[in-house]
Amino acid sequence: MSKADREARKMKVIDVLNQARAMELQAIHQYMNQHYNLDDMDYGELAVKLKLIAIDEMRHSEQFAERIKELGGEPTADPIGPIEKRQSVDVIFNFDGEREDDTVDAYNGFLKVCQDNGDSISAKLFETIIDEEQIHANYFSNVAEHIANLGNTYLANIAGTSSASGLAPSGFIVSQKA
Repeated sequence: MSKADREARKMKVIDVLNQARAMELQAIHQYMNQHYNLDDMDYGELAVKLKLIAIDEMRHSEQFAERIKELGGEPTADPIGPIEKRQSVDVIFNFDGEREDDTVDAYNGFLKVCQDNGDSISAKLFETIIDEEQIHANYFSNVAEHIANLGNTYLANIAGTSSASGLAPSGFIVSQKA
């Protein structure tokens, strides 16, 4: 295989990694917006779960960026699209579940592109992230089902719950104080 052929194959993988990164960036913004709104509506338990899922998406975004850099590419900084704002609690979880299902479907296609272009490392990354996205999809589906079946009774049990995630402070500033 020529160097030009290898480079072309690598570029196909970088392209799907960047598409996935853009999807993750959009999901981060969407879930954080929903987290703030659910917290404001006093549904802390639901808000904290969305915050934690957004953090998962941040990790995915960084994993894609790191792999792109390993391959010599430049990670995108642009989300794939705008976020939906001011969603009601009865809309959020169906909406997010559908998005996660679409993500799993897209990532399965991206995984195949990686395999077809001889990049088993990127393919393994997609396999791992697909598993995590499926867990998100299952959570969103379960909550949507509870809201659909139990309605205000379910939401009344969650109203007033804490949105504290229990996450230890981290980041650059905290690491400098240690």
